[in-house]
Amino acid sequence: AATSSDEEDDSDSSTKPIRSEKKKNPASLFQTGGDPPKEKKSKKKVPPKGAESEEETPEMQQKNSNKKGKAKKSKKKEERPPSPVIEVDNLEEFVLQPAPQGVTVKCRVTRDKRGMDRGLYPTYYLHLDNDKKVFLLAGRKRKKSKTSNYLISIDPTDLSRGGDNFIGKLRSNLMGTRFTVFDNGANPDRANADWSNVRQELSAVVYETNVLGFKGPRKMTVIIPGMNADCERVPIRPRNDNDGLLMRWQNRNMDNVIELHNKAPVWNDETQSYVLNFHGRVTHASVKNFQIVHSSDPDYIVMQFGRVADDAFTMDYNYPLCAVQAFAIALSSFDGKLACE
Repeated sequence: AATSSDEEDDSDSSTKPIRSEKKKNPASLFQTGGDPPKEKKSKKKVPPKGAESEEETPEMQQKNSNKKGKAKKSKKKEERPPSPVIEVDNLEEFVLQPAPQGVTVKCRVTRDKRGMDRGLYPTYYLHLDNDKKVFLLAGRKRKKSKTSNYLISIDPTDLSRGGDNFIGKLRSNLMGTRFTVFDNGANPDRANADWSNVRQELSAVVYETNVLGFKGPRKMTVIIPGMNADCERVPIRPRNDNDGLLMRWQNRNMDNVIELHNKAPVWNDETQSYVLNFHGRVTHASVKNFQIVHSSDPDYIVMQFGRVADDAFTMDYNYPLCAVQAFAIALSSFDGKLACE
């Protein structure tokens, strides 16, 4: 079966193209307006660093994809470059904050299948992929739920809905092809008079169903809130199911909403598989491997996810995503979807 495959990071720093020409700031791709906070006056304008966001020209990508398996002798040992130094002072604050512009936050997802119901309800852990292996989030599918429903927590030992460590959740439709990511706010039915406590929708994921048993790479659409002029997420607090990210996207009401897609892999005759350049961060072929990009700048990788061992995956994300958004998108890829493999 054709799968999204990995690519070796064959190039060293001396062969990477120097991006001296003017390049549009990726932050502008995600700015939609919204109401900027009144207390903040200064705007963050940090240009992305080419090396940190790991961009390459299409020519370099093609060069790498044609080299698969041929340059292993000269390959450096650091297969998965670690995350830059990132300070996590307040975990709850950090996992909901957008990644700093110009910095790729590199993480590792591990799947734990131990326990009585290990096959059906594994626990997933997210750590920074660096020397300290800082814990960020844990996620687990809820039992006795009609649809797939994952709880996300900032405590690896407390995955309860009512606990103080509950930070968000991922909920699917009955078919298991559409997912919505919420923060830990209240259900609209239990709203305050001013709606200030109502949960925000952080993102939504749509998997395109494959018909007639066609085997091939998955097609994903990711919908996220836009960013305001101060590079902060525009709050999307739907009052009912008809006002959420999925319905806005479906009705093409794209005010303060950004649409992203997975980067289409390319068929490689030599390996007889679909391939993407993961810059050495992915080492195992899997249908779950993906990269999320904006159609206006497919070279800017908003997020990438891929397998490095049977129960280990790398998950890297860039501005404007936060850890909760990226982790929830990754969790959606683990779910068994009907008519979608």
